[in-house]
Amino acid sequence: MKSNPIARTLPLRWALLCVGALWSAGALANPGQVFTCVAASGRTLTSDRLIGECMDREQRVLGRDGTVLRIVPPTLTAEERAEKDAKDRRAAAEKEARAEAARRDRSLMERFPDASAHQKAREAALTDVRTSIGLSELRQRELAAERKPLMEEAEFYKGKGLPAKLRQQLDANEAATSAQRDAQANQKIEVDRVNKLFDTELGRLKRLWAGAPPGSVGGAVAEAASTVAVAPIKRVAARGK
Repeated sequence: MKSNPIARTLPLRWALLCVGALWSAGALANPGQVFTCVAASGRTLTSDRLIGECMDREQRVLGRDGTVLRIVPPTLTAEERAEKDAKDRRAAAEKEARAEAARRDRSLMERFPDASAHQKAREAALTDVRTSIGLSELRQRELAAERKPLMEEAEFYKGKGLPAKLRQQLDANEAATSAQRDAQANQKIEVDRVNKLFDTELGRLKRLWAGAPPGSVGGAVAEAASTVAVAPIKRVAARGK
């Protein structure tokens, strides 16, 4: 069924007639504008102020010549206002997270303009860990060498109780050796962690170098969002000190 163009314009025409009548009668508190709306009953209402019957719907503010000066949105209930505020906060947080993700990616490209620069940084990060692994291996060899004569001496007391001093030396050697083994295991875990970090970073950089917009790669926004969410907490904590 086709809509009637004349019917569609009747509410507006009626509003303009009412506006003219109000101006002619000098009834407007603010002669520069008038509020108009279509109430739930279907009636077109006009007033010089917000219309109570239309608080649940938008109201148009018309100028002297009938042009729409602005549109007043529906007045929200307390629950609707809380929902809108929460939605606005989420939108603001998402916008900030996108901006933060873009800043991170731009900073990443500034630090690593090409694959060579990134590989150089990887090697630098691994150097200290590999040095620690080497020192740990050296210390384990030294402890093994120290333990050998202690074990030979302990052979003389086989089947008997070891002297207190010898027992203390063996226990200390074993504790030091165990500590070095644990340290070496942790250092190898750190090598894996550093390599995974640089692998992930390199994957992102390859896409950025290829022309992907900063902030659009992988979980950049999600990662930035976690930082954005924590930042206000850190600022509050800092103020409390």
